[in-house]
Amino acid sequence: MDSLTSINELFPSSTPLGNESANSIEDMDAQDFLELMVAELENQDPTKPNDNADMMGQLAQFGTVSGIDELNANFAGLSSALTGGQGLQAAALVGRSVTTESNLGELAEVPNAQGEMEYALDATVEFGSSNAGGSFFVQDMTGRLVYSAALPPSQGGQLPVRWDGRNAQGELAPPGTYRVSAEAIVGGQSTAVSVFAHQRVESVAVDGAQGAVTLNLGNGSSIALEEVKQFL
Repeated sequence: MDSLTSINELFPSSTPLGNESANSIEDMDAQDFLELMVAELENQDPTKPNDNADMMGQLAQFGTVSGIDELNANFAGLSSALTGGQGLQAAALVGRSVTTESNLGELAEVPNAQGEMEYALDATVEFGSSNAGGSFFVQDMTGRLVYSAALPPSQGGQLPVRWDGRNAQGELAPPGTYRVSAEAIVGGQSTAVSVFAHQRVESVAVDGAQGAVTLNLGNGSSIALEEVKQFL
């Protein structure tokens, strides 16, 4: 009887009918591998047994593939757990306000300090090193100025601003989207500075495949979590 030096000789490259998928060690599970190893040992020539190094090589090959499969499974479980945890953290942002690079704010009803509902648009003015005050402006989406106010001197840095939605005549402006801007006194001159409108997080979406979190904001826009400048 001729000796069988490898599993590939016991099962040649031609695929048996009805077993098209079993083409290589990589396609087998542990039970298939053990059955093939036993068959190989039973059918080897007793006078010319398989080399121990060859047998160990086959075991090592299957062990490597099996280990990679287990590692992939563990990573998949870890990824799923991280995505789930990220989703829970993102869900906690619903109802909170964030700032982004946008200066488009939403005039809408919000609770005041007493818990009563009132119209307001909140923003943060970035004064930088200026501490001499400045001006705050609100325009509608046609570019028409609907409100302006002087900003008090500050210690520099950021200054929160709230517009109650009323124009210079005390009339309530229609709820909706407005553009906010500001100027600061720098070296005795008015200089445009950054203004970041506050946006309410209405809902979140989690992409399980990519692990990305998207925030759906009150003004109808959607941003990635990493685009948020500040959580308020």
